[in-house]
Formats: sequence, structure tokens, C-alpha cells
Amino acid sequence: MFLFAVSNRVHPQPRPRQWQVLLPTLFVLLSAPAVLACTSCGMMSGPGYTPGWESQGLAANDGFRFDFRYDLLNQNQLRSGSGTPGTWPIAPHEQEVYTKSQSLNLTYDYSKGDWGLNVQLPYIERTHATNGYNYDGTDDGTSSKTGFGDAKVIGRFMGVLKNRSLGLQLGLKLPNGGFRQNFNGGAIAGNPLDRGLQLGTGTTDLIFGAFHFANMGKDWNYFSQAVADLPLASREGYVPGNSLTTNLAVRYHHFPKFVPQLQVNARFISKDHGINASSADSGGTTVYLSPGFTFNIAKNVYHYVFFQVPIYQYLNGYQLAPFYSLSVGTRFTF
Repeated sequence: MFLFAVSNRVHPQPRPRQWQVLLPTLFVLLSAPAVLACTSCGMMSGPGYTPGWESQGLAANDGFRFDFRYDLLNQNQLRSGSGTPGTWPIAPHEQEVYTKSQSLNLTYDYSKGDWGLNVQLPYIERTHATNGYNYDGTDDGTSSKTGFGDAKVIGRFMGVLKNRSLGLQLGLKLPNGGFRQNFNGGAIAGNPLDRGLQLGTGTTDLIFGAFHFANMGKDWNYFSQAVADLPLASREGYVPGNSLTTNLAVRYHHFPKFVPQLQVNARFISKDHGINASSADSGGTTVYLSPGFTFNIAKNVYHYVFFQVPIYQYLNGYQLAPFYSLSVGTRFTF
């Protein structure tokens, strides 16, 4: 169900810019032989997935890894609970139209012995439109923001078992992303953008988790992971909800250069809180099925594509959700 407005002030989604159209092609060219967050205000972003556990250093091999990934998340369907509402809009809930997020995610990883370090930095473009609370155009607004999101620095220890197949993770999400942007279009242009729509949360979060991987026979192996994200304190009247992300992946590595993979990703988020939060329309549970594949383009260069589709959603209040999400990336190992 696509969201539509009762007034004549519905905001169409902007046409893609040239770099947005050419990005998938660029990744293929980078992989040619010549060479761990959208936040949401009344929305649930797609849960994180594992493009390849080697890209995070979650394997028993030492060395450097560099990962460059493009993510597309277009939240344009209205959800309430586990379904779509039969009546909309409903006072006093905001009538949001869409939120489209595109990001370039840079990941640097290093492993040595039982220890490793993973650093992630997203560069985000996010557009948003709302018809507000009055539904008549008197408080509608649009925004378009581009910049760095919050960085993550995560250490890991893989010495729990002798074969280094079980590991622990501990790190921080840093508050370097902007969180004071304003609406730049519509009747409310110049007013502060909802905190859940900002490029960063403004909070420092504690990240901790565990993972395990193992062979399942001659040509199969699996990976499992659970990661919690806990904000440590509020920032200017806003605290994003605590979250738990779980991933279960199975892959078939019979072919020397092509590895198909299937994942189930789940994310559980509590409600945002604070005077600048939309608590009633935040938090919930999403489960995604994520088929994808990785192929070896050249020595130490891997290209991957993943496509996520929701198989279960339960969202508090009234929120926007995506029909699908897409990730395309390239991994270099040294």
C-alpha cells in the first residue's frame, strides 16, 4: 500500500540525481580485473545484514580489509502494527509521505591474531516529505540533507575457541553526524527537522555483540550474529530506542568465484523517548529475508549484491516502511 495524502499538497519523490543512477555501474567498474543506521522518527529502517563476514574481519584470517558499499532504503508504505491501516490520516498522528535514504558506507577492518578493529563511516543523502498534522498544507514540509552519519568503532576478540570461530564485539557509535538540520521546503521551512530524520542521533551509543561461524559440510557454512546498540545518555531532549539486531546466514561455496548466500535479518527496537521524540510512532520489530551473492572479480577483490524483502513487521503507532532495500558493494582484502 502506497501512502497518499488527503490534501492536494502531496509531495512527489524527487528524480534521482546522475550519481545515484550511475553508482551501481561504478561499483562494477571498481571491481573489474584491471584492479554496522538510518534512524527513524515514526519509521523503521531495514535491519542490518552481513554482506560477507570476511568484510568485517569475522574470520580466522589476519590482514586489512576495505569495504565500499551503496545502500538504498525507500520508506514509502504506511504500516501500523503488523498490517496497513484502513483509515488514514488519524489525528493526532503526523501524515508522513516518504523518507528516502541513500548512503555510501566506508568500512576499514584489521585483524591480527585473536584481536581485530572495525571502523565504519556512512555518507548519507536523505529526502523526506510530510503533510504534517493538519493535513491541509498549512504545516507540510520537505527536507533534503547530505552529509556524514554517525561513525562506529568496534573491537573484537576471537580467542574464545581455539579455531577462532566464536567472537565477542565491543565498541561505540560516535555522535559525529549532524542532528540540527531544518526543513528546507514547504510551509514549515526553517523549522527543526524531526530528530529521528537527522543524519545522526547526537548520542554516543554502546555497541556489544557476539558471533559464530562454522562449516556445515563440504560446500556449506553458516554465520550467526547478535549485536545490541544502547544509547548512553540523552542529547538535547532525544534518546533513540535501544536496538538488538540478529543475523543468520547460510552460503554455498562450491563454485570457485561465485558464492550465493541467504540471510534472515531481524531487528528489535524500543521506542524513542525525550521531549523531542515521537515516542508513539517509533520502535517495533522487523524481519527480513535477504538473498544475495558475492563474486570474485580479481585477486583479493570481491563484489556483492544483496536484496532485502520484509517477511514480518510489527511497528508501533503509524510508521513508514520500505517494500525492499538494496545493497551493492565491493570488498578489497590485503
